[in-house]
Amino acid sequence: MTIEAPPVAVQSAARTLTIPELSLVVLVGVTGSGKSTFARTHFKGTQIISSDVCRGVVSDDENDQSATADAFALVHHVAGVRLRRGLLTVIDATSVQRTAREALVKVAREHDVLPVAIVLDLPESVCRERNARRPERAMVGPHVITRQRKDLKAGLHGLEREGFRKVHVLRSVEEVEQAVIEYEKAYNDKRELTGPFDIIGDVHGCRAELESLLVRLGYALVRDEQGRPIDALPPADPETGVARTAVFVGDLVDRGPDTPGVLRLVMGMVEAGHALCVPGNHENKLVRALTGRKVQHTHGLAESLEQLGRESEDFRKRVTEFCRGLISHYVLDGGRLVVAHAGLKEAYQGRASGRVRSFALYGETTGETDEYGLPVRYPWANEYRGKAVVVYGHTPVPRPAWVNNTICLDTGCVFGGELTALRYPERELVAVPAEQVWYEPVRPLTADDSSSGVHREPSVLDLGDVLGRRTVESRLMGNLVVREENAAAALEVMSRFAVDPRWLVYLPPTMAPVATTPREDFLEHPDQAFDYFREAGVDTVVCQEKHMGSRAVVILAQDEKAAAERFGVDDGSTGVVVTRTGRPFFEDSAVSAALLNRVRKALGEAGLWDELATNWLALDCELLPWSAKAMGLLRDQYAAVGAAARASLGTAVELLDQAAARGLDVAGLQAEQSKRLADARSFTSAYGRYCWPTSGLEGVQLAPFQILAAEGSVYATRDHSWHLDRLDRLCAADAQLFRRTDRRVVELGDAQQVADATAWWERMTGNGGEGMVVKPHGALVHDGRRIVQPGVKCRGPEYLRIIYGPEYLEPRNLARLRKRFLGRKQSLALREYALGLEALERFVAHEPLYRVHESVFAVLALESEPVDPRL
Repeated sequence: MTIEAPPVAVQSAARTLTIPELSLVVLVGVTGSGKSTFARTHFKGTQIISSDVCRGVVSDDENDQSATADAFALVHHVAGVRLRRGLLTVIDATSVQRTAREALVKVAREHDVLPVAIVLDLPESVCRERNARRPERAMVGPHVITRQRKDLKAGLHGLEREGFRKVHVLRSVEEVEQAVIEYEKAYNDKRELTGPFDIIGDVHGCRAELESLLVRLGYALVRDEQGRPIDALPPADPETGVARTAVFVGDLVDRGPDTPGVLRLVMGMVEAGHALCVPGNHENKLVRALTGRKVQHTHGLAESLEQLGRESEDFRKRVTEFCRGLISHYVLDGGRLVVAHAGLKEAYQGRASGRVRSFALYGETTGETDEYGLPVRYPWANEYRGKAVVVYGHTPVPRPAWVNNTICLDTGCVFGGELTALRYPERELVAVPAEQVWYEPVRPLTADDSSSGVHREPSVLDLGDVLGRRTVESRLMGNLVVREENAAAALEVMSRFAVDPRWLVYLPPTMAPVATTPREDFLEHPDQAFDYFREAGVDTVVCQEKHMGSRAVVILAQDEKAAAERFGVDDGSTGVVVTRTGRPFFEDSAVSAALLNRVRKALGEAGLWDELATNWLALDCELLPWSAKAMGLLRDQYAAVGAAARASLGTAVELLDQAAARGLDVAGLQAEQSKRLADARSFTSAYGRYCWPTSGLEGVQLAPFQILAAEGSVYATRDHSWHLDRLDRLCAADAQLFRRTDRRVVELGDAQQVADATAWWERMTGNGGEGMVVKPHGALVHDGRRIVQPGVKCRGPEYLRIIYGPEYLEPRNLARLRKRFLGRKQSLALREYALGLEALERFVAHEPLYRVHESVFAVLALESEPVDPRL
């Protein structure tokens, strides 16, 4: 019996080429080897940078060899831009000469990505035949292909020495045609791991403290037959049942009393899948010592080597392999968390290069030394503006502090401090004290540690964060642009009039009006609001009474301690009441404090502090009367217009009445002016309904309609019944201060409910009410293409008289107003809503103030956009 071996050609033709997801792929091959066809087959057109195309861009002729230098300058520039933005890039050029490849490897290294070579080493005869079939290659003679192939062969075996981390060589047409590209993730890419995590600072051989910390975190220690801890079983999240994962920031070894015990426990946890670990500079040095490299036995290395010398050879080999295999840093939780021993700048996160590993291990120094002879660390954290939380250790600090979305967990346990862990995503710090000072530090742990680069600056906010044209990222709508001129206007308001920015964690959005109705004698009507939400796929809406007052946001801490801990405010204040533009609502701070005390007390009586398990709250409200904040506007604009109209028209009507009494035919003019006078009186009556005298808090009413956020939760996306039910309890707790918001929940498929809601609106506006706001009952709705308006306002005809003038309902005026353009206002409302929600989410997630303020400032800046204020 004959057994046939599989054909060798078939095996090689089916070869899989592995490529890192982020890399610079350099196709290498002589003219005619099929690089362009290979590129188009396996990569997206946007990923490919062709030297021929670039030659055409700079010269209008892809075959103009005199433009080669400029063409490759363009190739390198575009490749650099793509790599900086984290995009896979493919170079389609011959690249047979070493100098050409070196330039490309340099571009890859400059952007900390891996260069990959795919070599199409086809027979010279194939390349000649292909070129002969292409008229545009007529000038490429056989000698050119021979020379290129000679250059290719000369460098083929040295590609890895040139810096290519992967080299794939395809030697036949069949191999090229049947090759398969397979992408591999970077070793540091663990974005699929979402936690929850317990991130543990520098242990430095303090095994007993590590055991205590793990137990306090809820882990169950597993011991071997000798009683030594070899693993720790993680606790499960009580709500999701998902087990937690420990993450060690490195520097497990040196200085402490039991480096082998720490390694035995951590290695067991990592091997069991219960932990992750990144290397510290001490592990890096230990590996070099264990593998016979010449290193100085300082900074605790001598102690580690002595302790490991009492262990078995197998254990030391296991330690060497473990420490050698540690990855420089990890990107976790969808890119929202980065763990590296010494921290990591945003530009390095998820990248792979020698300098990335060096930064992750050692950080950066200024080149100076302090009075203790230790290097001064460059304060990279002060400049960090990345979205990911960066957790690190390396440089001991007396206590952890959040600096621009970064935190150092090395609290000097081995020096007599604490061993600290950060629970993520909770952002809760858990620490255990050191049992004793195990190693005397060169620099006292309590000293001013300015050399570490982790001190919070006196002002967290930076003018550069808001100047010029800005792009602000939002979860709901992606990147939103704030124009330079709008930012300048907002800065004027914010710097001169706004409350302390530490309180200013939210500004409310403007609200889009309902579409213009075709009904006679109306400009706005509920029909269009209901139609809008039906078209967006919303089944249920809530119609809320619209109070004619001024928008007010109440940010309130339960007491001075909560204000200091959560908002960083230690001046004795416990909250603010702010306008839509971030200004104090009351000029008299005593009135503001009195209102806050009333709200705080009512929240307690309504049980909301306990129910929401919080010591602070943000409420969205309307403060009445309108005159409490808009008296200047009423006096200078509305009252002046009303008084002038009544006086002039009253005189005109009186004169026309006298003329009619003398028998003159002025009936038409008399009727017209009488109608105008009636409109002027209606105008005065309309705004007069919203004004009444106040003294201090006497006469002031607060109509809350949404609980925005509290500790640990953003409630702004909860359904509106949830909000209004709780706020009804708040209103009942202090009926004198609070005004309940009436509402109707409407099933849009129920014609009777729609008719009843419309009739309610007609009665309310007929009795002088402003109107209503129609909102999707579920609050936040996405129809598959875009965010649906969180609410549209539908104002009554008499209220609109205030906005558009006494005679707006005259047919000629109404016809003109029906052409009003609503698109810009609707867009503005959505953008401000997305930014306001973004600010709340960032604050609740304990992101740094500049990140919260970025979104708040953007809302205020957008208010400067040229939009008809009457909308």
